[in-house]
Amino acid sequence: MSRYSTLLGTGGYLPETILTNDQIAQTVETSDAWIVERTGIRQRRIAAPHETASSMAEIAARQALDAAGLEPGDLDLIIVATGTPDRIFPSTACLLQQRLGVRECASFDVQAACSGFIFALSVADQFIRAGSARRALVVGSEVYSRIVDWSDRATCVLFGDGAGAAVIGVSDQPGLLSTHIHSDGQYQNLLYAPNPANNNGLRDEGRFLKMEGNEVFKIAVNTLGRIVDETLEANGLDKSDIDWLVPHQANIRIITATAKKLRMPMARVVVTIENQGNTSAASIPLALNEAIRDGRIRRGQTVLMEAFGAGFAWGSALLRY
Repeated sequence: MSRYSTLLGTGGYLPETILTNDQIAQTVETSDAWIVERTGIRQRRIAAPHETASSMAEIAARQALDAAGLEPGDLDLIIVATGTPDRIFPSTACLLQQRLGVRECASFDVQAACSGFIFALSVADQFIRAGSARRALVVGSEVYSRIVDWSDRATCVLFGDGAGAAVIGVSDQPGLLSTHIHSDGQYQNLLYAPNPANNNGLRDEGRFLKMEGNEVFKIAVNTLGRIVDETLEANGLDKSDIDWLVPHQANIRIITATAKKLRMPMARVVVTIENQGNTSAASIPLALNEAIRDGRIRRGQTVLMEAFGAGFAWGSALLRY
């Protein structure tokens, strides 16, 4: 019997605190109009002091398990995608495992920045197809507010906090049709977050995220166009066969460029960036969860998810929900 992965349930969590563009404009030289025009963002959520990647992941994970009709003990694999872990080690996945009261199932983190959820989903899919797991929890959880320089106009307007989760399980019918992941480390200095505890003899890079926004934008648009073509070709599909695009929520201009590549109207693109900002590895599962729960994405529809992030690392996942 062939083994495939299928999506069983999703969940999400956003912190209560809302930070608007007007509030940011009180501390740096910017405006609501400037931010909206260039990014599509109007507000973002900011984690409370007691909240962490693992605590937010727990809330999203329990929602996803409830939606799947499962208990934490039914899991045999937990993967967390995060660039803002609670600790360097143990993994945030192990901390989440403890929060869920699960013991012994494999739990580990994946670090692929904004593409982290796609990478983690791809890994979980391989475990299930190989027969090494039957039910996997995949979570993207980020607290970027703690690695952003709030005096840097170029980056502080972009990011927000949150967590999204998905539970996938084994099926004899294709659900997760394919995943495609790529990386190219030659661009590492265009978007990165330093580790202030270990600079390995390099210059002191501080503690905040660094980004060359214009360069990242240009490469992202071209690269995402290629991953769309790769995904469609691998599955023998036409652009018209895609019902929904669920993109990483980095910039509305990147999202609209990808939709144009697919000849897809924006009404069939799930966009959350306006009220959430860029939540990195959490953005795709948060958007997917929102569109499933509000009834836009329905069973039997074909969903394309794609992301681009630091590394550079980029990828896609094609889902028949």
